[in-house]
Amino acid sequence: MPEFQARNPAYAQRVQESFDRQGVMALIGARVSRIAPAECEIQLPYRNDLTQQHGYFHGGIIGTIADSAGGYAAFSLMPEDASVLTVEYTMNLLAPGDGELLVARGRVLKAGRLLVVTQVDAIAIKGGQETLCATLLQTLMTMHGRKDL
Repeated sequence: MPEFQARNPAYAQRVQESFDRQGVMALIGARVSRIAPAECEIQLPYRNDLTQQHGYFHGGIIGTIADSAGGYAAFSLMPEDASVLTVEYTMNLLAPGDGELLVARGRVLKAGRLLVVTQVDAIAIKGGQETLCATLLQTLMTMHGRKDL
């Protein structure tokens, strides 16, 4: 895996502050559990209102935290005068999101001047056992000259 350097020494605070402004993350009860240059982990405890008809985490909820984990992994590398925006992602659901905790672990694969490519693994944890339930490949855009509000 390539070694990445954050351009902004306050990247972790910046990521957390941006995350805290996302109303959807507060709505579903997600939290950032790890921030490092080119990496972000988001955790979401199980709640019945986040499930589909079989009681598993809904695929849309899995995609929601995975998108943010990849986005903030990318954002951690961006300059202070830039913000991030998802361009596209493809997610493969590999197993039911069956667990007490859903964790999305995002990491940057390639960081260009304008586009950043990330990979995110979503893991369901049940009884201490981790199950890879989805993987996401994502492209993000660095919005130069547009500070994150």
